[in-house]
Amino acid sequence: MKEVIDRLLDAEAQAEAIVDEANRRKEVLIKEAQEKADLMEQQFEANRDHLRAPYLKEAEARANDAVAELNRKYLERQRALRDLAAQHEPEAVDAAVALILDPLH
Repeated sequence: MKEVIDRLLDAEAQAEAIVDEANRRKEVLIKEAQEKADLMEQQFEANRDHLRAPYLKEAEARANDAVAELNRKYLERQRALRDLAAQHEPEAVDAAVALILDPLH
């Protein structure tokens, strides 16, 4: 009977040692995974501007195109208004002269 108890105690001690070793390995793996995740996050942060650069370049090109289009439309509208003003200048001059000569009419 004593031999059975001794074997059970030895088995329990071995089982505890195995569990302790498994827990130690688990903690090491968790620590290594956390360190790796931290390193990857640092690398991502360091490369973030490099990753954004193509998108920012494309957005800047689109913005420049939009500004150029707005400038073109503005110049076109300005030209149309000047042409319209030139067409109506004689009428405006006649109306102004008439108003000066006969302000009550």
